[in-house]
Amino acid sequence: MTQIHPSAIVHASAEIGENVAIGPFCVIEENTKVGDGCQLNSFVSIKQGTRLGANNKVHEHAVIGGPPQHLRAGADLGDVIIGTGNVIREFTTIHRGLAPGKNTVIGDNNLLMVQAHVGHDTIIGNNTIITNNVMLGGHVVIEDRAYVSGAVAVHQFCRVGRNAMVGGQAHVVQDVAPYVTVDGCSSLVVGLNIIGLKRSGFTPEQLAELKRAYRIIFRSNLTNREALERVRREFPMSPAVHFADFLAESERGFIQARSRGRGVDVSRPQLRVLSNEKETTSDTSRRAG
Repeated sequence: MTQIHPSAIVHASAEIGENVAIGPFCVIEENTKVGDGCQLNSFVSIKQGTRLGANNKVHEHAVIGGPPQHLRAGADLGDVIIGTGNVIREFTTIHRGLAPGKNTVIGDNNLLMVQAHVGHDTIIGNNTIITNNVMLGGHVVIEDRAYVSGAVAVHQFCRVGRNAMVGGQAHVVQDVAPYVTVDGCSSLVVGLNIIGLKRSGFTPEQLAELKRAYRIIFRSNLTNREALERVRREFPMSPAVHFADFLAESERGFIQARSRGRGVDVSRPQLRVLSNEKETTSDTSRRAG
């Protein structure tokens, strides 16, 4: 049976499912949907254009469906679409898409910790962990089972690949490849996310293939195009092929690996840019062909 606290304000047109609990001083605006089994603790705001699937738990003072923090945001906006089984902790903010038909989307079974911010048009997959004070700019993509640690800032239009681990306070200004760990201090790749991969059920054979693919991409002298073609050729039926699929679509380039020695080897460029037909070196970006 649905329970709505007397102090909550629920718009008459809001769609409220079965067995929903809405706590004190919540505000549920018009043009919203709260799915079966959801639990909204006190002072939760569900704003226009929000669709909550079943069995989500939203904690105190979270605001879902706020307008984008963008100078071009007008009256007509996209929606916030949230799947099932998510936990959204205190003071989290999730903003609507910037334009009609352009939505902010969160999948299933994600954990968004205290004061996480999900910017407009961001897409989050399934089974991710977005920890305290993470800031996701607009148009960010977070793939399945990624882990984004505390106080990480992800620049707009950047992507974090599946099963990646981003260390605390990292500055993510380019794509994070799947399966890797990004060090929070240097904001550079420091290897595979071995612990996370094992917890996700990757077999020893799959881990060995990922290690070989990692060396091809991050430790060889091949160009980006050559490295990705080699990964596709050598691992066509392996999870390692997602390295190539993901990085080939990179628009901002992807974060490179830290030097094997202590600190970063500043004697050589850390990141490379791939233009249409020729590759040049740069200290600031790398693109995949």
